[in-house]
Amino acid sequence: MIGAADGFALTEEQRELRRSVRAFLELKSPEGEVRRVMESTDGYHPGVWRQMADQLGLQGLAVPEEFGGSGFSYAELGVVIEETGRALLPGPFFGSVVLAGSILMCCGDDTAKSRYLPGVASGATIATLALTEQSGRWDADGIQAEARRKGSAWILSGTKTFVLDGHIADLVLVAARTEEGMSLFAVEETDRLTRRELSTLDPTRRQARIDFSDTPAELIGFAGQAWPALSHALDIAAAGLAIEQVGGAQRCLELAVEYAKTRRQFGKPIGSFQAIRHKCADLMLDIECARGVAQFAVQAAATGAAELPAAASLAKAYCSDTYARVAAANIQIHGGIGFTWEHPAHMYFKRAKSSGHLLGDATYHRRLLADRVGL
Repeated sequence: MIGAADGFALTEEQRELRRSVRAFLELKSPEGEVRRVMESTDGYHPGVWRQMADQLGLQGLAVPEEFGGSGFSYAELGVVIEETGRALLPGPFFGSVVLAGSILMCCGDDTAKSRYLPGVASGATIATLALTEQSGRWDADGIQAEARRKGSAWILSGTKTFVLDGHIADLVLVAARTEEGMSLFAVEETDRLTRRELSTLDPTRRQARIDFSDTPAELIGFAGQAWPALSHALDIAAAGLAIEQVGGAQRCLELAVEYAKTRRQFGKPIGSFQAIRHKCADLMLDIECARGVAQFAVQAAATGAAELPAAASLAKAYCSDTYARVAAANIQIHGGIGFTWEHPAHMYFKRAKSSGHLLGDATYHRRLLADRVGL
């Protein structure tokens, strides 16, 4: 049981990691660069992606050393994810490292781990998970894509939607049904599938539709036994997304407070007005509560605690609501300028909305939490 006695205080090494990542992102991915990259064809900066891997080793931080990583835990990765959320980093870090990387580490297939994880850890491979379909559901019942044997090989048929970075992924992990049940496959021959980038609310996090038509694939693990590993990995990713949302919400509050200190009305900073002061205080309390529940979930992922499923759903639901509320309040506090394209407030609002639906919205996770704790 993870209790309050364990605490969530960062170690000195984790604090130094935070400082290093924040300094790197402030230098390499400031607001102007985020705007440029989110309008580019691929939606990420290859040079920055390589520097993240080569100079900081971020992509392989939580990957075991035997599979090409640094061998740290999700606790350290959580520090990085929070900073990427604060900086609104565009690109495949969450989809490749947090989501697809967690799937591979949970799959129980050491051959697949040895084959795919080193590329993900080095940044040479951009991986993604293709799970959701037209229904947009993140549970097993929403999966209708099929895989069947063709001689000694496997081929996939079906359509996946809302695939993170699906337009640029080198490795696509696909959840599909077989005669044995839910199974997991890897597709490296991306020229044998059809993909189309989707028009989405949040241009900093690209999504695509992928069509499979007798596409060759490699089975990961055993046919019909993939869902427990997929479910576990989705819980880890939900914990990671929750702490990313905390980072974004924290930056929204910082922007609001900075503006409230400098914007003057009636000869006074608007931050001196009771309505603004109380709103900022309420937002701070919301964020600190969200941070606590997100850190609890990340710690559960790092230690393999039995509470992870409930903690992950609780964190995803609470942090989704908090981020959306804080991002909206940031716009309100800024007034007219907060609604303009030139101000970054709308970028965080869009990320808050898209993250709220990614991996299942707050309503879905509240229902899942109720099931998991036996309500």
